[in-house]
Amino acid sequence: MLSDWVVMPTCLPLVRRRCHACASERFRANGKFRVNANHKLIDAWLLVLCTGCGETAKLTVFERMNVRSVRPELLDRLHDNDLGLTAELLQDPVVRRRNRIALDWNNAWRLDTGGSDHLDREVADVSVSFAARIPVRPVRLIAEGFGLSRAEVERLITEEKLVSAVRLSGKVTGDFTFMLKR
Repeated sequence: MLSDWVVMPTCLPLVRRRCHACASERFRANGKFRVNANHKLIDAWLLVLCTGCGETAKLTVFERMNVRSVRPELLDRLHDNDLGLTAELLQDPVVRRRNRIALDWNNAWRLDTGGSDHLDREVADVSVSFAARIPVRPVRLIAEGFGLSRAEVERLITEEKLVSAVRLSGKVTGDFTFMLKR
């Protein structure tokens, strides 16, 4: 029987970027946007606050775009300070590359295993899906899901009692499956 696990965000991740005021490297997004129109051109920024000094920084969503080329529902979401849009934009690789930022997912996600019925099975077949692109080590997920130490999970991999089509030693952000034989 296949168990379904889900890696879910619990809050917005921190934004990793250097603060020009205090040299801190973490910013917190609170879902606030700034939109500025100049004639037919429009700019939009996501505002983030430094966790060290509280200084506000702007992450560019778009610059100097023709107002007519921006979807009306996107404009409405920007004006409404939509928290869902904040999460979408932080996940967007174009926005992250344009602003030279990375995301810090520490303490911003949880693993939902759907119960403990998988713990006592001789062979556990597990499908892991991600509600957001959260980089996590599969070894950590498996250890947390089965209540094992990471060293024990590493030993199971070495003994080929834990197998998967993906490499279990690095970080993954996409869905994968694995099988654990006891």
